[in-house]
Amino acid sequence: MLRSLVDERQLWPLGGTAFALTPVFRESYASGDTEELEYAAMREAARASLRLIASETDEAEKAEYRRVVISVDSEDATLRPDLDDAVVRLSESVQWEQLAAVHMDAEDAEDAVRVAAAVIDAADLGDEEAELALGDAEDHELAWYAPQEVPFVLELM
Repeated sequence: MLRSLVDERQLWPLGGTAFALTPVFRESYASGDTEELEYAAMREAARASLRLIASETDEAEKAEYRRVVISVDSEDATLRPDLDDAVVRLSESVQWEQLAAVHMDAEDAEDAVRVAAAVIDAADLGDEEAELALGDAEDHELAWYAPQEVPFVLELM
């Protein structure tokens, strides 16, 4: 999906699903400034990216086990309380000009992400070993890239 964004200068999130610091998500935390809460929403998006990796059927694409979160500036978001507090729906594609940053795992996270993607559903169902595997992947901080750096990062992968 990230390669498509670079090539086509736009991206349609799957089902229009995105993550944001929504009012309900903000209220679910007892404390934290905006930056801390945006980070929490980004972690929710990173976890969702594990589901995208797990669902990938193209083995060539699946070979790159890295979580990716694309941060954009958008006014086009509808709350989705039926899914989760941080989930929103976008009705339009994300344009390259809207990119604020791209957050992506480094190469050293790939093994942990591979394992976590394989057990994400089990973790959701309360499997303790799967939850530990998920934690191992989440222990890897996502690297931050400016939009103009993304084509070069992809070229080096």
